[in-house]
Amino acid sequence: MPNEKNQTSPENLNGINPIARHNARRYALQAMYQWHIAGTPINDIENEFLNYHIDKKLDLDYFKELIHGVPKYQHDLDQEMLPFLGRSIQEIDPVELAVLRLAIYELIKRPDVPYRVIINEALELTKKFGSVEGYKFVNGLLDRIAKKLRVVELREGK
Repeated sequence: MPNEKNQTSPENLNGINPIARHNARRYALQAMYQWHIAGTPINDIENEFLNYHIDKKLDLDYFKELIHGVPKYQHDLDQEMLPFLGRSIQEIDPVELAVLRLAIYELIKRPDVPYRVIINEALELTKKFGSVEGYKFVNGLLDRIAKKLRVVELREGK
């Protein structure tokens, strides 16, 4: 079970703690990388992270949603990427692939999160954990995918 330092308290009017949400994405990225590389079952990864790796406040529900949602919808997430890729999914750097899947999941399943927030978070994670120029690839791809998935939001200028 998570300890007190892992609990969140709302910090903005929407009841969302941006730092805790960012940390949820960060840990989810690391978990998805492990899942992709090692093939470890998601429940085992979840338990490992909750017991040994999480050392910052995070939005625990969001973390769990991401690490269970991405594998569940992996095929659909990958299908959203395919029309915009100039290469196969297997050729994408594993960190960048994990970032993309997380962001595409959020673009599809979390319309309450503005697409700009999703893309910005994806870029920050890619800059921190990905290849030196990986953020450019991630940005270009997510920009095109967001234009397809968030038409109404883009039209309204949000």
